[in-house]
Amino acid sequence: METYVLAGGCFWCLDAVYRTLRGVADVVSGYTGGTVADPDYELVCTGTTGHAEAVAVTFDPEVLPPEVVLDVFFTLHDPTQLNRQGADVGTQYRSAMFYTDEAQRERFEAARKRAAEWWPGEIVTTIEPLGAFFPAEEYHQDFFAKNPGQGYCLAVALPKVNKIRRSYAEYVQA
Repeated sequence: METYVLAGGCFWCLDAVYRTLRGVADVVSGYTGGTVADPDYELVCTGTTGHAEAVAVTFDPEVLPPEVVLDVFFTLHDPTQLNRQGADVGTQYRSAMFYTDEAQRERFEAARKRAAEWWPGEIVTTIEPLGAFFPAEEYHQDFFAKNPGQGYCLAVALPKVNKIRRSYAEYVQA
């Protein structure tokens, strides 16, 4: 198993998308990249902690190739938006990839380079060493599945899930 920690806007969307893919064993929504120990959602939302909303995606690379995990990441959010995704604004919504070793850093660099070929404009996704990762509150875990009729889920997360289902159909769970 391998784990990637990725941030690309609200973690509810990333969580919802990655849970649809074959080979994903676990997705944990959380906070990383900041300066405060054990932050909570309200504190992170102030934008003063430096944390990003992120997901730790644990997957089987024999079932879901690492390159696909990363290409999905660059497909499901707009990596040209600095410190925001749509109406979600602030550094907590930044586009970032957090690596645990040199091999991950290199894989992330290659994925960012591939994405630059698809996206017009500059890719602003940062590649940073992974520090402490703090799991988000329980109500944020698997939020989309627990709240399918919630407005944000219908308006923002569902279109991203559907886009990935279409674009990466061969990797979507039956």
